[in-house]
Amino acid sequence: QVQLVESGGGLVQTGGSLRLSCAASGRTFSAYIMGWFRQAPGSEREFVASITRGGDSTNYRDAVKGRFTISRDNAKNTVYLQMNSLKPEDTAVYYCAARLSEILKWNYWGQGTQVTVSS
Repeated sequence: QVQLVESGGGLVQTGGSLRLSCAASGRTFSAYIMGWFRQAPGSEREFVASITRGGDSTNYRDAVKGRFTISRDNAKNTVYLQMNSLKPEDTAVYYCAARLSEILKWNYWGQGTQVTVSS
C-alpha cells in the first residue's frame, strides 16, 4: 500500500502559479502510476494529469494542457503538479492518486489540498 499527502495549495490571483506536491510513503513508489485529480464545489471529481512509473510519459486533460506540468522524483517519493497561468475555473480541491496498472482503478488517494484562484 501507499499513503499520499498533498501540500502546496493556497490562494493565488488569476495568471499566477502554484506547485503542488504529493509525498508518498512506502518503498515502492516507483511501482505506481501517479495522477492528479480535482473537484470543484458542486462538481464531480475530474482527471487532471497522470505520469508513468518512470516519468517518461504524461497525460493531461485538455483544459490544462500547456499550463500544467506533472513530474515525479522517485528518489524522493514525490509527485508534483506545476500550475501556471491559473484561471478562476481551476479553483478546486486537488487530489493526488496512485494505481499499480492502467487497467486498475485509482485506488489510493490523498486527503486533498485546496487551490483557489481569484479573479
